[in-house]
Amino acid sequence: MRVRWLGWAGVELEAGGESLVIDLLGEPEGVLEGSGLSAPLPKVVRPHTEGDVLAGLCTHLHRDHTDAAALARALRPGAPVLHPGSFGGDDHENLWLLKADGELTARRLPRRAVAPWETVTLGPFTIAAVPAVDGIGDPQVSWAVEAGGKRVIHLGDSMFHGYWWRAAHRYGPFDAVLTPVNGPALCFPHCLPPSPYPGALDARQAAVAARLLGAKAVLPVHYDGFHVDGVYHTEPDELSRFLDAAAGEPYEVLTPAVGEDLTL
Repeated sequence: MRVRWLGWAGVELEAGGESLVIDLLGEPEGVLEGSGLSAPLPKVVRPHTEGDVLAGLCTHLHRDHTDAAALARALRPGAPVLHPGSFGGDDHENLWLLKADGELTARRLPRRAVAPWETVTLGPFTIAAVPAVDGIGDPQVSWAVEAGGKRVIHLGDSMFHGYWWRAAHRYGPFDAVLTPVNGPALCFPHCLPPSPYPGALDARQAAVAARLLGAKAVLPVHYDGFHVDGVYHTEPDELSRFLDAAAGEPYEVLTPAVGEDLTL
């Protein structure tokens, strides 16, 4: 299996002559469009297999993990977008989902809501939706993907939770764990008062989660972008803090450049 980090949380997986993308982001500026906010934007690149991708996997429907325009360019005609199902609720509850969800609808992309622990087979890939916990209570899964005898899991921007051992038992051992590391403190208008705890895995939590998942290697993602004081606050040197936290862990840490290929 070939793994390519596309920037932010975006990843391209290739195996058996086919490819998947996970949490593809093509236009980072679209994340903040209409919000009145500005922030440093992450560097991103397009998939090598753009236009012929078998499926797009979205860990959750936040705009920085679900970019409909980028998916429309990447996917072959009729290819599905897989994402977690809705929790219901009104527009206030779902405020952070409305943008990406509306853009997917406008693009008329085929969509499939996948239930927790459900497994889907597409081409050479076996894909499982592992339960995960979102920092503001929105539906989220982690994607466990197996192809060609190699297994990876993409943690989206999950918080720390208790599904690690169960995921490792069902779908591990994992040749690579792709984990967020920036640990943002969140203050969004529909989630007040804010929590002081990280809304996605921070460096120490990510290092421990990877160990509990039985990782052979870890690829840190979801860092260097979107810092907004008082809204989406992260501490500096996100990657360095993770490398320090992972020192002495039993797995290898991989830090490819954006767009660089890794072969598992």
